[in-house]
Amino acid sequence: MQVEHHELQQEFPEMKDAIEILKAGNAHFAKLYATYNRLTGKVEDLEEHDMPVADFTIEDMKKQRVRLKDELYHLLLAFRAGQQSAKA
Repeated sequence: MQVEHHELQQEFPEMKDAIEILKAGNAHFAKLYATYNRLTGKVEDLEEHDMPVADFTIEDMKKQRVRLKDELYHLLLAFRAGQQSAKA
């Protein structure tokens, strides 16, 4: 089965530097990032190995991953806005 990968750096390539900075310097971001990666790994493993799992279970995991990605994205936007303010 073809598995689509959802690494955060692939999802937001224009924010790779911000992701690295926040992973190193923001504990909340780092925790969310680690949770996102663990969940993504589980989903991709289930899909790749075509493991039997209830449809609602994998869909629930995907919804949780989207919520995490959304929160991470908003933290990245806030960080970038702060950087822009500091430059001005």
